[in-house]
Formats: sequence, C-alpha cells, structure tokens
Amino acid sequence: MSKTALFEKIDLSLIRVLHTVITECSVSRAAIRLQSSQPAVSSQLKRLRELTGDPLLVRCGQSMAPTDVALSLLEPAAAILQHAQSMFGHTSSVREFDPTTTNLTFRLAATDYLDPFFLPELTLRLRRLAPHVRVEVVQLSADLDYRRSLARGEVDLVIGNWLEPSDELHLGRLLSDEVVCMVSEDHPAARLPKEGKRAWSVDQYLACEHVAPPALHPGALGIIDEHLAAQGLRRNIVVRNPHFAQLPYMVAGSLLVLTTGRRFCERYAQQLNVKIVRCPVAFPPMNYYQLWHDLTHHSAASRWLREQVRDVVRGLQLVRPPTRAQALPVRSAS
Repeated sequence: MSKTALFEKIDLSLIRVLHTVITECSVSRAAIRLQSSQPAVSSQLKRLRELTGDPLLVRCGQSMAPTDVALSLLEPAAAILQHAQSMFGHTSSVREFDPTTTNLTFRLAATDYLDPFFLPELTLRLRRLAPHVRVEVVQLSADLDYRRSLARGEVDLVIGNWLEPSDELHLGRLLSDEVVCMVSEDHPAARLPKEGKRAWSVDQYLACEHVAPPALHPGALGIIDEHLAAQGLRRNIVVRNPHFAQLPYMVAGSLLVLTTGRRFCERYAQQLNVKIVRCPVAFPPMNYYQLWHDLTHHSAASRWLREQVRDVVRGLQLVRPPTRAQALPVRSAS
C-alpha cells in the first residue's frame, strides 16, 4: 500500500497511539493507558512505522527509546490531540469520566516543600475516590524540564512555587505562605529578640551557613536566592540537597539555616529541636501553584485531578500541626 493510501486511513486514534507509545516508550504500558490490548497497539505501531518509514521505538539496553523522528513527532501529535479535544471532546468527556471506574494513570511532578503531608494525603484521596487509578509522582527538580513534560503529555500536572510562573501554561494558585527561617534551638538566632537593635540582622543572616535545595534549572537561582540577588544580596549556602524533607533533620543537629515557607516549618517545629524565627530579609509571600498544559485543559479527568489537589491543600490549611507529644518518635540513625 502506498504512503498516500496509508495517509488517507489516518484517524485520531492513530495519532493518540503515536503520542502514547512515544511518551510511554513501551507498547504494553501504552496499551494500559489507552485501555486497549497489546496486540492492537502493536498493530497500530506497525502502521505508524510504515507511514513514517522509521522504527519510532528502538531497543536500548533493557528498555525501549524513541528515535529522533519519534521525538520530532511528539509535540505536533500533542497539538493535534489538544485541538481535537477543544473542538469535540470537552463536553462529552465530562459525562464520560467516572472516577469510581476509571483506570487512568495520573502523573504529577511536585516538590515536597509545600507541606510534608500534601503528597501522602493527595495519594490517599485519589486512591479512595478512584480506586482503580495509578498514581506516579516524579520529583520537580533540575533534571526535569517540566514545560516540555507537560507539552508532551508525560506529566498531567506540575505543583510547586515560582516567583513568576510560566505564562505559556495554565495555572491555579493553591496557597500563599510567609517566608521564615528554621534554625536549631542551639543556633544563636534562636536566642535573639525578634525586634530592636539586638535582633538578627541581614548581615548576620547572610553570613550564616545555609542549607537549600538545588534550583529547578541548571545555572539558575531558586526563588529565595533570586529575590536576594534582585537586592544585591547573597547568602552563604554550604549544603544543597534535593530531598527537602531531610533538611529539617539537618538543621536540628547543626547551625544550618533553612529559609522556606512557615507552613512547612510548622510541621517540624513541634517534632524536632528547631525554632521558627523571623527572616531579617523581607520576602514576598511564597506562592504555590498547580500548572497544566493546553493538552489537558479541557480533559474531565485532568479537571477532576486539579480539583482534588485544590481540596487537599484546603484541607491541610485547616489542620493544626501536631504537638511534640502527639508527633511520631524520630528514629535514630543507628
């Protein structure tokens, strides 16, 4: 059959298979996501290979990897699907989506410093309301190009905080938080008055040894350091660790300073030997957002997911942090 004849047989489902197979790099995983069978997806992949004259997926060690041609087709395929969704899909998809029966996989990229309870609570809520879904969480880090991942459909939602979120994405504000410092109870700043001449000064703050997560992009600054740089200031970062939940434990046993949102700090202030102190530098509120692409903007499933994220965040804002007596004991390193 000629390529012209094959082209005339292209339908939207074939484009969807193309996008899903390339995104998943696996026929079996694509079949699960498409709610189809592996032989059916393999047959459609064969048609796509004939049409493109390219293998699209090739063996790479123990897994499959997309070819350059496949990667070049990914964003055009995503655009076609998004336009089709805008034209025809959003009205009917609202009626068709049922969280109690769906077996979709929700993929989120998120930081762990909004609230240490956020991701566990969200996962439990999704599994309770949609018992057949799969949930995959990837860390929002410098290794992830979240804009590209959203555009390619590799993740459904990105959750984090930015001074200025990308204007090419849809966004929903989740909460605003005050920027404070966490220090150990033995840190000099913990014993200083909050105000007055003897209060912790900007110079003292900058000279302290700080712990911070890496920036989200290589060579870029995180939001704390971006704000400091705009004022011609620079702090003394001696430890960088992408695992934010570990940082309070580092602070508790050292003279390190952690600068972040009050909500995160309060979760640990009653569990560890740490104190929350006012930051001498005036910071704007730390705003947390969920971001998504046009590709999923009209999807009923994605809209439902965004609603669950928003509801979990609202619920956590109503929960008081546990007292030290109520907190779970901290295990020793031995």
